[in-house]
Amino acid sequence: MPKKLIKARILHFIDQNDTQASNYEYFPEGGLLIDDGIIEQCGSLSSILPMMSEEVSIIDYSDQLIIPGFIDTHLHYPQIDVIASPGKNLLDWLERFTFPSEAKYQHRDWSLQSSEFFLEELLRNGTTSALVFGTVHSESADALFTTAFERNFRLLTGKVAMDRNCPDYLQDTPESSYEDALELINKWHLKGRLQYAITPRFAITSSEAQLEKMAELARLYPEMVIQTHLAENVDEVAWMKELFPKHRSYLDVYDQYGLLRPNSVYAHCIYLDELDIARLQTTKSSIAFCPTSNLFLGSGLMNLQHYTSQQIQVALATDIGGGTSFSMLKTMGRAYEVAHLRGDVLSAFDLFYLATLAGAKALGIDRSVGNFIPGKEADFIVLDLKATPLMERRIGICQSLEEELFVALILGDDRNIQATYLMGEKKYQRQ
Repeated sequence: MPKKLIKARILHFIDQNDTQASNYEYFPEGGLLIDDGIIEQCGSLSSILPMMSEEVSIIDYSDQLIIPGFIDTHLHYPQIDVIASPGKNLLDWLERFTFPSEAKYQHRDWSLQSSEFFLEELLRNGTTSALVFGTVHSESADALFTTAFERNFRLLTGKVAMDRNCPDYLQDTPESSYEDALELINKWHLKGRLQYAITPRFAITSSEAQLEKMAELARLYPEMVIQTHLAENVDEVAWMKELFPKHRSYLDVYDQYGLLRPNSVYAHCIYLDELDIARLQTTKSSIAFCPTSNLFLGSGLMNLQHYTSQQIQVALATDIGGGTSFSMLKTMGRAYEVAHLRGDVLSAFDLFYLATLAGAKALGIDRSVGNFIPGKEADFIVLDLKATPLMERRIGICQSLEEELFVALILGDDRNIQATYLMGEKKYQRQ
């Protein structure tokens, strides 16, 4: 393919520092030079143009803002049909809505149709990488891998392990969860831009025998991502204590089975004590912050500032379908509100960092995506910050880049995504 030069305003984050305002690069008249899906150069247009050859194809987004694609670190593709279902709390919501819906994913045709819709929604909302839950059925993970491979989407997913405290029609066994995972790993792991993720749903729905099987997988694949839920809801935490009376805490259950390590991602983490927090930091485990689902299900307000002050890697997640939107812009807005309710104020730079490079770091894919460092894959989105009449009016009086970004995360949604690119190829165009 010929080289491409993308002309636009360009923003990306370089690394995590104490002050987010000091770790980004912004080019008001920028250029992104792409060769065969890989970033060759990112910088000011004036520095790139003199080195260009005639063979370069120029794509002009000069009036728009280009940023790295959003990275969603926790969501459930089988829950697209239960989004906006009014459960009393997490456990009630799972029993009444989620589990019955997930039963359909034993059928490959249903899983394929749903995975196609799911990935199109991600692209429409500017998400280019995601860590995703399937169901207990191998068919669900296989279908999602198939669909993602066809689109060259960077996907991490796995078959859910769940052998107790759920309907009979959703239960596997310790042995089948292990064997099914191995089969999927052999078929899909590291094929294209795909990775398998070890996926116990949460400690409550796995017996000790099954957790040991997940630990065996983790030992067999020491670099593989692990995903699960942790300390989301008060009733959930109380139930965990009944099921695991010998363990000090919810986190300690996972710790004793060797499931804390770099590239392990724990969703929610609202109710942790200081010993838990210290252990997350020591093991370099990550947290997926899910503000829309935590608000919608009344689970609680995660203490983002405390975790980041302890050098724990935190990234943003929509948590569809307990979460209420595929839009990472809207999710950033809810994250701002959650922090504000706790007495903290996040900057727009903090929030865009959480939705891009922080996600890549949490998933261990920051060597490939997350910013525009030369050599990385050219996943990016074109943001139209004036997509609605209200936004156009408000943006028109902004005095800084940060103010524009803040308007985008408070007022923005899928309408602001003008285009989504995967490895330099346009996969979505707003109509």
